Amino acid sequence: MKRRSLSAGLFGAFVALAGPGHLTFGGLPVMVGKAYADESGKQGGRAGRAPSVPMARDPSAAVAEEYESARRKGTREAFELFIARHGDDPLAERARAELKQLAR
Repeated sequence: MKRRSLSAGLFGAFVALAGPGHLTFGGLPVMVGKAYADESGKQGGRAGRAPSVPMARDPSAAVAEEYESARRKGTREAFELFIARHGDDPLAERARAELKQLAR
């Protein structure tokens, strides 16, 4: 096999792997171009800051809501599940007391 045909074959393989849509001649990669095109109607043509993530909820509020849910259900299973999940929480003592009341 000749050297020229080997180098031409390798060049052809690279072009085929790169594909026509990855990088245009003298231009930006297609995805960058698309990102700028989506924002082209806005001033500056660039995307703004990403929206911020909301603050995390207070864990004690979530535990209190779960306790109230178990109390509304009023079943043995609901209180046992709450105690299993939040055994160290002060509300677990109240759940244990209500569980004892259910046993009577």
